[in-house]
Amino acid sequence: MARDPICGMEVDPETAAESLNYDGEMYYFCAPACKRKFEAEPGKYLGGKKEPAAPAKQGFWAKLFKG
Repeated sequence: MARDPICGMEVDPETAAESLNYDGEMYYFCAPACKRKFEAEPGKYLGGKKEPAAPAKQGFWAKLFKG
C-alpha cells in the first residue's frame, strides 16, 4: 500500500484514483483534488525529502588543474 502525500490515506497503487511520477518517484492519490494540491506545491507535502543536490565540492586536484 502507498500513502497519499496530501491526506495520508492508504492507497492501493493498482486502484488509486490518480498517480504521478515526480522526480523519479511514483506518488498515488485517493482523489484528483489531492493530486492537484500536490502538483501545485510538491515541496510543501514532501517534508524536505527531496532537497536539491548539493554542488560537488572541488578537491585539491580539481583546484590545482583548473583552467
